[in-house]
Amino acid sequence: MENSSEHVQHAPWNKGVIVGQKSPFKLKEIWAIRVRLQLQHRVRELAMFDLGLDSKLRACDLVKMRVRDICHGEHVSPRATVMQQKTSRPVQFEITQPTRDAVSEWIKEAKLGQDDYLFPSRIHESPHIGTRQYARIVDSWVTEIGLNPSEYGTHSMRRTKASLIYRRTKNLRAVQLLLGHTKLESTVRYLGIEVDDALEMAEQTEI
Repeated sequence: MENSSEHVQHAPWNKGVIVGQKSPFKLKEIWAIRVRLQLQHRVRELAMFDLGLDSKLRACDLVKMRVRDICHGEHVSPRATVMQQKTSRPVQFEITQPTRDAVSEWIKEAKLGQDDYLFPSRIHESPHIGTRQYARIVDSWVTEIGLNPSEYGTHSMRRTKASLIYRRTKNLRAVQLLLGHTKLESTVRYLGIEVDDALEMAEQTEI
């Protein structure tokens, strides 16, 4: 008698899910999300969205940021430095004026002090939002503008500005520094630029 278990087919865990690199946001998608958050006066989420793009930080580092990490007195600084959890190395990033305005409004609305986490958790057991909660928030932004949430995630936030900078400058070393990578090869793999550049050259080649 044949073992019936041989005929049982289990669906793979990642069926219907795109694994691997998450897509960076395009400029029109950035503005679609930003304008939606502005119009709906979602102050916390707008600050989170803008700072996530500017900082290019991993989710684990973004959620643990404190007010003092980006503020000098009562003002949000144009530049900040954060120690990365993964590499234990500092990484510096710029904070653009629109982001400073959004973060300042959130700090005032939430009445946050210098030692407070920038994005406190609404759950008493946790002092700041977790990476899963951040991922759910990013998913909601993606879904609301009609994109496929399986193609985007928290790494889309990290990759977006880095990808735009690389496309405009082709300066891989600069992008490596901005992402806080220890090896240039990591930046190449992270951005998927070899594939992107090859496709771009192919598109420009007529036969």
